[in-house]
Amino acid sequence: MDHVPENVLTAISLVFGLLALATILIVLKGAFFRADDHGELVRRLKSWWVIICLFSAAVVLDRTAAIILLCFVSFLAFKEFISLAPTRRVDRPVLFLAYLVIPIQYFWVYQYWYGMFIVFVPVWVFLIISVRIFVTSETSGFLRAAGTLHWGLMLTVFSLSHAAYMLALPKIDNPGAGSVGLLMFLVILTQLNDVAQYIWGRSIGGPKILPKVSPGKTWAGFLGGVATTAVAGYVISPYLTPFDGLHCLAAGAVIAIAGFLGDVTVSALKRDMGVKDSSNLIPGHGGVLDRFDSLTYSAPVFFHYVYFFLYGPMSLTA
Repeated sequence: MDHVPENVLTAISLVFGLLALATILIVLKGAFFRADDHGELVRRLKSWWVIICLFSAAVVLDRTAAIILLCFVSFLAFKEFISLAPTRRVDRPVLFLAYLVIPIQYFWVYQYWYGMFIVFVPVWVFLIISVRIFVTSETSGFLRAAGTLHWGLMLTVFSLSHAAYMLALPKIDNPGAGSVGLLMFLVILTQLNDVAQYIWGRSIGGPKILPKVSPGKTWAGFLGGVATTAVAGYVISPYLTPFDGLHCLAAGAVIAIAGFLGDVTVSALKRDMGVKDSSNLIPGHGGVLDRFDSLTYSAPVFFHYVYFFLYGPMSLTA
């Protein structure tokens, strides 16, 4: 683990310590939580354990192994998405092409090829898959088939691959944590925001923010989560990122807002499909898409926040 910056190892140790403490508190639930809150807190805590263990492994492993691991996460998320979304029998050859997109997208990450990474799925895959669909000569359902595949690839592959590209960012003036620190900062705050929004929402209640999409979410939960995550970002950003001052608060708020949008977007998808969980991969806790829904938005938004402020707007077209 010599290649892992000291600040990152410290952050991982602290997170595992806090998770252990939270586990003990929830086991002693009688004095702290109402019975109806306990089951949900247990599910969210287990999600934390799964995600933090996964990303801790990603940063401790060498870069190649980490990219492969994150590529597999995208594969599972896309597989779950396709299992939920209606597809036509005639599109099965196109599905093979869509799955092939996943390793290719992560290959651009491995190659540090930002130009192809940023346009491959939204431009080239968009064009090629559309053509492959209509050459089947089956025009009935074309728009739904094309939209389903494009949207699924954007959400589960293009968006999530931004987390992997954190590990491919050029060397930055962040000697304590490097680019690995940025990835851990993103994951820690995304998961913290999820728990903070739940606790604030359950504690205060109040008006629902999106009652038709996610009835359990309130304005109090959303605003409390954003405030909590922004403050947490201010506290830990100097150890894991090169940001300081207001940038630390802003980075935390950006991750919180984007994470909320990712959560409710996947909730809207599942509500449209009439399901509660994306799969039963993790018994009692849903699937990969359920666990990484917030990251589908927070990863690309935070990535471009970092890219813009660390490298400047001109570098985006370099």
